[in-house]
Amino acid sequence: MESRKSWIQATFYKRECVKFLPASRDHHGCSPVCHVCQNLVRCCCGRLIGEHAELESSSWVPPASANEETWSVAQHTRASPTDAFGSIDFQGSTKRCCRAKFVRLSCDAKLDQLLCLMLREWNMVQPKLVISVHGGTENFPLPPRVGQAFSKGLIRAAETTGAWILTDGFNTGVSMYVGDAVKVYGTHERRKRNIIGVTPWGLIENHNDLIGRDVLRHYQTLGNPLSKRASLNGLHSHFLLVDDGTLGKAGGQLELRRNLERHIHRQRIHPRLAQRVPVVCVVVEGGPPVLSTVLDYVSRSPPAPVIVFEGTGRAADLLALIHKQTAVDRKLDTHIKEDFLLRIQGVFGVARPEASQLFGLLTDCMEHRDAITIFDSESEDHLEADVAILKASLKGTLTEQLNVTLAWDRADIAQQHILVYGQHWKVGALEQAMLNALKMDRVSFVKLLIENGVTLKHFLTVSHLEELYNTQQGSSDYFLHHIVEDAKKCRVPVGYKISLIDVGMVIEHLIGGAYRSTYRRKSFRTVYNRINNALKVYSLTRSQTTAVDPAETTPPRSQFFRTAEPYRPELGDSSLFIYSVNDLFVWAVLKRRQQMALFLWHHGEQAMARAVVACRLYRAMSIEAKESDMGDSTAEELKKYSLEFGQLAVDLLDKAFKENERMAMKLLTSEMTDWSDFTCLQMAVASGLRPFLAHSCTQMLLNDLWMGRLNMRKNTWFKIIVSILLPATIQFLEFKSQAEMSHVPQTQEALQTGTSRRINLTARWLPWARKVYDFYNAPVVKFWFHTMTYLPFLMLYTYTVLVRMEKNPSFPEWFIITYISSTAVEKVREVLLSEPRRFQKKLKLWFSEYWNIHDFVAILLFFTGFALRWQTGVVHTAGRIIYCLDIIFWFVRVLDLLAINQKAGPYLTMITKMMSNMFYIVTIMGIVLVSFGTPRGSILKPYEDPSWDLLKDVVFQPYFMMFGEVYAGEINQNPDCPPGSFLNPLLQAVYLFMQYIIMVNLLIAFYNNVYIHMKNISNQLWKYNRYRYIMTYQKKPWLPPPLIFFSHMTLCVSSVWHWHKGASGQESNSGLKLFLAPDDRKKLHEFEEKCVAGYFRDKHESQNCSQINRIRSAADKAEEMMDTLSEVAEKVQFIQESLQMLDGHLGHLQDMSAQAVDTLNLLSATDNRQQEAVLLGHSQPIASPYQQLSHSWSLRVDGNVTPSHAPLSPKLYQSTPPSLMCGLGPGKKRPSFEFPPGGSGGLCDSRPKWVLGNLEFEDRWRTNGGSGAASPAGYRLSHSSMPHLWGASWRDRTPCESSGPSCPSSPTVLWARESCRLLSQDESMEEEEEDEEEELNHDEAQSISRTSSHVFLLSTPQSERGQQLGIVNPGFSGDSELARPRRSRFGKRWPFGAVERELQHSRSLSASIETMAMPASGVPGHSTMREDTPPPTGKEDKGTGCYTDYLPNNPKYTVLYKSQSTQFPTIKHMLLIFQLWLTVKSLLQLLFSSHTVTGVGFVFLAMERNNLMRLAHTIPFTPVSLLGGEEVCIYTLEESDSEWSLSSTSSWCQRGHAAMLQPLAHQETLDGGLRRALRVMCTWAEGDVLKPGCVYVVKSFRPEVVRTWQAEFPSSTSLHLCLREIQQQRAAQKLMQVFNQIKPSSVPHSPRFLDVSLLWWQAEGQWLTIEGNMSGDFMKYNNNTGEEISPCCALEETVLAFSHWTYEYTQKELLVLDLQGVGVDLTDPSVIRADDKSSSEDLVFGPANLGDDAVQSFILKHTCNSCCRRLGLSSELSL
Repeated sequence: MESRKSWIQATFYKRECVKFLPASRDHHGCSPVCHVCQNLVRCCCGRLIGEHAELESSSWVPPASANEETWSVAQHTRASPTDAFGSIDFQGSTKRCCRAKFVRLSCDAKLDQLLCLMLREWNMVQPKLVISVHGGTENFPLPPRVGQAFSKGLIRAAETTGAWILTDGFNTGVSMYVGDAVKVYGTHERRKRNIIGVTPWGLIENHNDLIGRDVLRHYQTLGNPLSKRASLNGLHSHFLLVDDGTLGKAGGQLELRRNLERHIHRQRIHPRLAQRVPVVCVVVEGGPPVLSTVLDYVSRSPPAPVIVFEGTGRAADLLALIHKQTAVDRKLDTHIKEDFLLRIQGVFGVARPEASQLFGLLTDCMEHRDAITIFDSESEDHLEADVAILKASLKGTLTEQLNVTLAWDRADIAQQHILVYGQHWKVGALEQAMLNALKMDRVSFVKLLIENGVTLKHFLTVSHLEELYNTQQGSSDYFLHHIVEDAKKCRVPVGYKISLIDVGMVIEHLIGGAYRSTYRRKSFRTVYNRINNALKVYSLTRSQTTAVDPAETTPPRSQFFRTAEPYRPELGDSSLFIYSVNDLFVWAVLKRRQQMALFLWHHGEQAMARAVVACRLYRAMSIEAKESDMGDSTAEELKKYSLEFGQLAVDLLDKAFKENERMAMKLLTSEMTDWSDFTCLQMAVASGLRPFLAHSCTQMLLNDLWMGRLNMRKNTWFKIIVSILLPATIQFLEFKSQAEMSHVPQTQEALQTGTSRRINLTARWLPWARKVYDFYNAPVVKFWFHTMTYLPFLMLYTYTVLVRMEKNPSFPEWFIITYISSTAVEKVREVLLSEPRRFQKKLKLWFSEYWNIHDFVAILLFFTGFALRWQTGVVHTAGRIIYCLDIIFWFVRVLDLLAINQKAGPYLTMITKMMSNMFYIVTIMGIVLVSFGTPRGSILKPYEDPSWDLLKDVVFQPYFMMFGEVYAGEINQNPDCPPGSFLNPLLQAVYLFMQYIIMVNLLIAFYNNVYIHMKNISNQLWKYNRYRYIMTYQKKPWLPPPLIFFSHMTLCVSSVWHWHKGASGQESNSGLKLFLAPDDRKKLHEFEEKCVAGYFRDKHESQNCSQINRIRSAADKAEEMMDTLSEVAEKVQFIQESLQMLDGHLGHLQDMSAQAVDTLNLLSATDNRQQEAVLLGHSQPIASPYQQLSHSWSLRVDGNVTPSHAPLSPKLYQSTPPSLMCGLGPGKKRPSFEFPPGGSGGLCDSRPKWVLGNLEFEDRWRTNGGSGAASPAGYRLSHSSMPHLWGASWRDRTPCESSGPSCPSSPTVLWARESCRLLSQDESMEEEEEDEEEELNHDEAQSISRTSSHVFLLSTPQSERGQQLGIVNPGFSGDSELARPRRSRFGKRWPFGAVERELQHSRSLSASIETMAMPASGVPGHSTMREDTPPPTGKEDKGTGCYTDYLPNNPKYTVLYKSQSTQFPTIKHMLLIFQLWLTVKSLLQLLFSSHTVTGVGFVFLAMERNNLMRLAHTIPFTPVSLLGGEEVCIYTLEESDSEWSLSSTSSWCQRGHAAMLQPLAHQETLDGGLRRALRVMCTWAEGDVLKPGCVYVVKSFRPEVVRTWQAEFPSSTSLHLCLREIQQQRAAQKLMQVFNQIKPSSVPHSPRFLDVSLLWWQAEGQWLTIEGNMSGDFMKYNNNTGEEISPCCALEETVLAFSHWTYEYTQKELLVLDLQGVGVDLTDPSVIRADDKSSSEDLVFGPANLGDDAVQSFILKHTCNSCCRRLGLSSELSL
């Protein structure tokens, strides 16, 4: 640790400014100690003079002299050892431990030392790819789809390739998105999380907290919002804090980051590959510096690839756009360049010269456009983001690209983009890639290369195979060398090169037995030596000839060839590796590469054989590891691999057995020429694979072997014994045919002779001699024949030892001697005829069997006793005693005969297991016995002489004491007892307690445990051991001892005969094997391959059908469906917008055509009477009404609106040109809607005075009589689009400040009336022309759209005054009159004359829905005026009448009524106005064609009219009410913190929002104890305060509750109670949010409280509360008295635990009770304060607070549940 610490300090440095150069160039002319300079003037490094740690004596440079010197890092900073390195612990992370390594280093740090720090000190893995992420440094929004693609692709590319991701490390901008990607998609393993932040030290917030040497620093990511510095991102793994001596300045780290990337690029991607580490730049958003960065990457040599994520904004989108514009050598046109310049100015906010420079950078980048890749997530054929990043990183030749993907282990990229059809490769390129893939253990690449034409038979050579065995791979190499040493019985030097001969020795050593490796055969060794010698001569000759003339020795050949073309074998050695897959498979097993071994096991033939071989090798290697103390982990890993391959063998056998039983049996016993002529059955036995041998297929085969050709199933033993005793009965037995025995192993001779016979010859007609031969050669017959002989032998042996032994042997003794002698000869035959070739191995194999050792000891003892019995005296007696002892072994031999039985065999297996496991317990018991017997004997017999009897006295009696013989009579003390004998009872008591109570019971318990364990597997063990029994009698001669001598003589004669004929003796060594013809062998291999394919198919189906996989598949499909639905939603939205735009165009054309018709009607009038008839219709002496344009109030103009007025037309419809609905573009100032004093209003000189339309003002105006002095000229429209027009008198007041309603924006509109004066007829035409020209010039100077704000509209005649007024369209109009205003459901009229309208003439339901979805655009409303309706009383100014009884309910229309009789304008006026309108029309069409924002309003309205006009004449429908309901005003609570923390403050919004609420017809009982409730539906709402179409619940306090609290709150009692109720629910909301944040993950549910708002019901004049409606079963969990339900689910426990938690979390200050709601949605809680006295001064949370009584009741009645315990809450509550 100290050496590491000192190395970092000695290697890396920090930088500090040592010379003060003021950044300000103002000539201040002061002394260095000036207070202004010390506190205001900063150095060029960014610090004040007082912040410089160390200044030179001449470091002060006055501003005057500083102009000549430029600050630089090299001249004005000093390097010193770094003082900040170690680990950062980021605070505030609750989900994972976020720690990162960091170091502060100079900007000119040495790159090799920096890389050494990262690889050695920080233990980072050598990168195989560097992803440098550049982009915006400030926070910017990222589209969800693009953000998801970027995050998922970046992390997947980094984790699958082992890449390093470089960012600036800040918690802002693109670095923050990288951190979020790690959080969402990254792994929890720190070693795989290589996110490196290269961060400038001077820009880090709170960087002083990181100062410390090799320390753990806690870092808070929350910084000062007013600071220009930024915090570090907590999800980075490492930080390089680059210090250039500056403070608060960026860019100092860029050079170091650039050099570090280049230095890493020069490193090799893998030790076995020559390719370098690729570097790729990823661009997301970004400002102007990103363009320079991209140019730097693509200008390198070679160019570094850049991938740009399109759709992220700014620089990235500009790069993507210009990349598409310059495709296929396409040059930018002049207009495209101009468009780019405008885009750059708009995107970056720069001037024209800077935009030109940035455009130059873009064009320079496009000179290297091949190095730039654009990733468009919206494209249908786009790649995955990780594939796009990695594909962009692939450069160079195909071979180099393949090697890079090989280092990444991304076979998918190689398959899709490199190994594609039509590619040509150099000679041996794919073979070298295969060698690298095998060395690097890239299983997917091995599979891919084999699929693309690499032939293992041609690829695998001696040199390649030995190179693979000598590949360095850590611990596996050391273990393999250790096994080589064990196999060779000698030490091997370090760096020893393993040869194939050594590998053969290792295989034979591990498999054992008679196995002989191919590498150890003489033929292979001869060819192997020849190949090695030829290679040496070839290499020597080539080196000599190359030195002379390389050109002459190298024959010309093509550089490329097809991948499938055969590879030329090397020196003819490929013939040695016909079964190359098996050689590679053994290599993978010995190198412990399990995944590679599993792949190679699936590839090729003899899958079952390879499985059992791998099982045997792994099992032997596990034993070697355990015996060599290689570690338990290694042994367990190898054992796990062995079991895995063993299970594969069992599963494959099961699959084959289900397919075909006989073919499966043939797989078990067919000879495997590739595996030393072993069989699968033999290898499974050697591996100890008990499940394999216990399988039904194996047991059926063993049954057939056991019975031989005998075809009997019942009373087998009786029939066999009778046939042995009466050989004539053999003819009556039933035998199997040759076809039935085709799967049973047979000798080579039997195979040769059997083919010449007729197979269909049944056993019934076999010759008599054949039946006898088959009968006595059956193993079961041999067993019974030997057993029947063995029993007389035991009886005679017993008789011999029981009677007196004479000097000469008797007949029974001679029989015994003959029997045992023949048995000894048989044992010798077994040793000589065993499969190993060397005699030493034969003995080792024979003695590996327990019963062979048992027989050897028994025979040796017998012959020892036989030699001694011939003597006399004591020696003769000794011989007899040996006879007596030897009979024990022969009696025990009977157990082996019983083991063949299915009932007795498992019990014998249990006994064997108990005997083998009891050694340690018996040893402990012996120690306890000797420790008691020795002091006991020494105390009781202190005067004994030395003799062997002392040992008997020590052991004898203590041993029998274990079985209950305590010798109680000897315990009483005798006067003659020696001194100290009183200790004997005490010692005996302790001994009996330890031995009899503890040890004996422990032994019994141990045996019981062994019995229980063995009982479960005893049947399997018996089946496993059955193979040995059958094989024993399969090889034995049919005659038992002592007649076995005849069999031995026959075998000797046969062996001599075969030797004389030159036979190889293969028959005697064949063993239990099935010899097949070549055709049968081929069929068997095809059957095995079919079974392997079926096994993998079934396994795949079972995995897919598992519940987990089904859930995972369903989740994947749901995610895909969600993505598809989101794409469909986006397309639908795009189509809807297109259709809306199309409808807007159609409506625009219809309006234009209607206006053209109206204008042509005016121009077609030929005389004054016709004009007057057109303009006046019926000339009654009444005032002609004037209308203001419906949309003129919403236009954005720079000046004042000059309304144009015109008499109404007698036509039944009027049209408003849609061009008049357009305003100017964004950024313009709203009009004030007040005419300037003395200004002209067009044709009418009107001076309206706009006022607030509230009820108090209206009453006050009416009270004044409507005089001209006291009354206003009109009323201003109140709408959300004009918030600046309202006064701040009481609208902005909060509900707490006024109990009356605010004046919100609403669909209720005030219609105003004012007087105006028209021009008289006496005025000349010249004056009219001059006035109009001046007006036109004035209007054009201000705004184009201002001139077009108003238009002359034709109106209906006076006789039709009862019909609707305003703008009418055929789509809206009808024959019936509109409804009169009606009263609300509460019997009161709407304030300000607002009425609920039933739009009976609406012909489009879609327009109604669109209007409800877009409340800001309003709904066309209508008003009715009847002839019999008198005007209101009061004074009128100049004949002006004010109609205030019936005011229209439409925010879009403001109509001014004129009741004064005037003269109308002439035709010249009309022509001028028409010419003006044509000009405005063309300009507005130009504005509309550019798709400015101002066109949105008219598009929606034109769409509505178009839909209504289209549907009005085609679809019959029932008129609907668009704005049904009553108007309300809603106030909401706003939080100072967007995350709603407890520290955030709540405040009421400054203005209310309007809404229309319709009570539901069918109401349920929702009333409570304190309040009543009513369900309502929102039909319209301003903004997003409510959602139209949704159901809400409105609650009001009961009258008795209000009266109760009226004494405390004399004024506005309901308001005060509502405010406290809302405050109460908001407090519970905040507590619930904290509860959900800190609760453990074991608490699954996260309840929440509904949002509650304050509501002013204008019709009722009452304050209410409104909240969302809850659908479902309503549940009340507890009440405000502390009573609670008994929880029956996790949700109920969570809700009840929340009450307990609030009491402890608030330190017994607050308690939230009365929890109720539907599911996780809760409402109406009661927040209890213990000290609340329920007075107006102390009441904070509403009238339901019961204070201390509620708290005490809760403490008594609450029962803690499991959720309380998981939260760590105390089980005992107190006040």
